[in-house]
Amino acid sequence: MNTNLAYASERIVEAFHRQVEITPKKYTALYLAIKQCIKSEDLPANWDIPATRKLSETLGISRTTVITAYELLLLEKLIIAKPGSGYKIADNTDEKEIESELQSEKTPASYPAISQKGQAFLENVGLLNRGEDAGIAFKPGLPPIDSFPINKWKNLLNVYWRYIRSSDLSYGQTTGTYHLKEQITNYLKVSRAIKVSPEQIIIVSGSLQSIYLVASAVIDVDDAVVVENPTFPNVHSIFKSFRSKLIPISIDEEGLKIDELKRQTKYEKPKIIHLTPSNHYPLGSKMSLNRRKSIVQWASENKAYIIENDYEHEVGNDSVRLPSIYNLDTENRTIYLGTFNRLLYPSIRLGFMIVPKPLVHVIQALQEHSHRFVAPSIQIVMGQFIEKNFLYQHLENMVEVAKKRFNIFMQTIENENTNKVRILQNSFCSLHTTLVFQPQISRKKEKQIISELANEGISVFPLSKCYVNNSVETGLIVGFSTLRSSQIPEKTKILLRTITENTT
Repeated sequence: MNTNLAYASERIVEAFHRQVEITPKKYTALYLAIKQCIKSEDLPANWDIPATRKLSETLGISRTTVITAYELLLLEKLIIAKPGSGYKIADNTDEKEIESELQSEKTPASYPAISQKGQAFLENVGLLNRGEDAGIAFKPGLPPIDSFPINKWKNLLNVYWRYIRSSDLSYGQTTGTYHLKEQITNYLKVSRAIKVSPEQIIIVSGSLQSIYLVASAVIDVDDAVVVENPTFPNVHSIFKSFRSKLIPISIDEEGLKIDELKRQTKYEKPKIIHLTPSNHYPLGSKMSLNRRKSIVQWASENKAYIIENDYEHEVGNDSVRLPSIYNLDTENRTIYLGTFNRLLYPSIRLGFMIVPKPLVHVIQALQEHSHRFVAPSIQIVMGQFIEKNFLYQHLENMVEVAKKRFNIFMQTIENENTNKVRILQNSFCSLHTTLVFQPQISRKKEKQIISELANEGISVFPLSKCYVNNSVETGLIVGFSTLRSSQIPEKTKILLRTITENTT
């Protein structure tokens, strides 16, 4: 071993033994130990570090543990792999110098202050569940994307480009193409018994944008907003960022608790209540008809708007045909949200909302000042996709595939006979299911489990992030439909093993 490599090995061994006393997970301890050595420059740039096999022998730990630690360091670009000859410390000198020059060149006082709203969005961005990581295994919010009829979509797109005129390449209509809005009205009439005029439909990129537009149109600082507790983290992130006063209301098997709602809003006048009645996120309960009627009555008495987020109505509601809140509302207070991102594929970025007439013009004005419009090519193809009955065919097939994968997932959990989690959705009702830890563990431990699963190519969301206040449960939101049937047992076993190792 050369001198530098011997020195590097000594520094790593010393740092590892110190770290492992406070970090029992050995791969985490090794990763943190090497990172500390790099940051303190005990291991200078471009120095070799021991091969995984050699270091595992020196430390008396498995080679897999060392490889996992090295992979984390590679992800952070703290080390680099040398093809055929091991690893060395990355040289990030240029980046450090550039960062230092930028900091010394301009101080924060040299720029205008960030707005209070900008600061609020910056503070709350960590609440968002974002899907940029590479792995899709068990990722929530994804349909079985391998079931999407790519060839049908591609053929429709080819026809669009074959006959398009140059004049069609100009700006699109802000609120959406009339053809797509017309097809959505027909679709809603059949699937949800909702009757609406195309003029009330606004085409957006998804539910997140819909809520952002509604909040921009209605919410001022300190206005009260009612949300289910728990709910989508993205939902309370947006309303918190608008600096509204959140009123979280608990959920039971019939949906949002009306008595608690009335008690908590007795001295408030909320402007908005956000609900997921067809399939509560993330607990999976369906709001009863009596609760829906009570919500409509409450909104009328409080002069509030209702956001009915029907994000996955097409899944798991074939046996229960409850009327939508939109249909029960006779005062035009309900903003109905739908999305194709969860039914077709997420990167399509296409959704819609039905907007009460008093809000149509302000929502249109907000769109014209921001994103302007969704690409007309996608809208026209989507309209054709609905008109030619491809959407109905796809949904029928997609639900069948998802249900089959849910059954395999549940059977594997049953076979493993784990007592470390409680499954909230024991019957198929959604494209995700929720595992609650038994017994409860800390948020820190929940985060650690998610991190370890990510190293195994498994992507799940934390249950704790869905709660608005400090009264939380910890667990995992798991999107079982993303994996092919043959892959589900193996990944489920890894999922359960990781949970067991961290909760024993």
